[in-house]
Amino acid sequence: MDFGFPIEAVTVLVVVVIASVWLDLFAHRNAEEVTFKNALGWSVFWVALAMAFYGYLHIRYSEESASLFLSGYVLEKALSIDNMMVFVAIFASFNIKGILQHRILYYGIAGALIFRAIFVAAGTALFGMSQWVELLFAAIVLWTGIKMFGGSGDEETSEDYSEHWSVRLTQKFMPVFPRMAGKRFVLSGKEAEAIAEREGFTLPQRARFYATPVLLCLICIEISDIIFSFDSVPAIVAITQEPFLVYASVIFAILGLRNLYFMLAAAAKLLVHLEKAVALVLVFIAIKLGTSALDIYHIDHQVSLFVVLGLILGGVLASLVFPGKETPHTDNQS
Repeated sequence: MDFGFPIEAVTVLVVVVIASVWLDLFAHRNAEEVTFKNALGWSVFWVALAMAFYGYLHIRYSEESASLFLSGYVLEKALSIDNMMVFVAIFASFNIKGILQHRILYYGIAGALIFRAIFVAAGTALFGMSQWVELLFAAIVLWTGIKMFGGSGDEETSEDYSEHWSVRLTQKFMPVFPRMAGKRFVLSGKEAEAIAEREGFTLPQRARFYATPVLLCLICIEISDIIFSFDSVPAIVAITQEPFLVYASVIFAILGLRNLYFMLAAAAKLLVHLEKAVALVLVFIAIKLGTSALDIYHIDHQVSLFVVLGLILGGVLASLVFPGKETPHTDNQS
């Protein structure tokens, strides 16, 4: 497979990712609640790791490669925030809390790395085949930006993901055990019957295996991320069509998503203007892609990086300076 970069760069990426994931797993080997302080510390670690890889590309290869990687990384990270808020709603729908969220996110992100590789390979292969494909990518990115700019931050909390179509589809193939069973994703028929007898309830039907609410939640998370990929991958491919840089930017952004989730669960309501800033970034990228495809004007990669960083930082600062109106709090299950 042609990565577009020497095998040395691919080896460095693989080694860094495997070593850092092992370190993360080792640090979280004991089941414990993920605190805001812990999530913040690990988020700093993942960002620092991405910046170190940026420095490696800058020194070893070129300033342009490093800038393209950083632009893609920042964009993927910013786009992920909206997806993380959907995850908050999914966990609330299944009443899953604490360390179980960390476990589900681990498997969800492992799946995301696989599916993103497929989407990146397909996206970079399609891009550049013709002017019309590039314009199609521009239209997808523009539509995503417009949709995000006009969206409401509260929409995702109104949906009950326990009735999601992916959940109903899973139930057709495997009956659902009606209660949590620790960290288990699947129970054998004997295990389910033993628990039901001990706790005094009746199973919906006899089966060899039962899906637990933890598995249903994981499936919902994975489907959500796949749908999200249809928006995010074209946006990053619009920045650079180099498969190695696209996947590197995506993988570094995804690796920090678990810790980003636990930070956002506590602080997301403070970033009230960030979503609109990300929407403006997407509109800018769509314009950049469209003008380039039509051979009207080529926006330099450095300008793109400054625009992306400037809009994201502007959204954060605007959220801090002009906070949104506080809505009355009502108690509900989470």
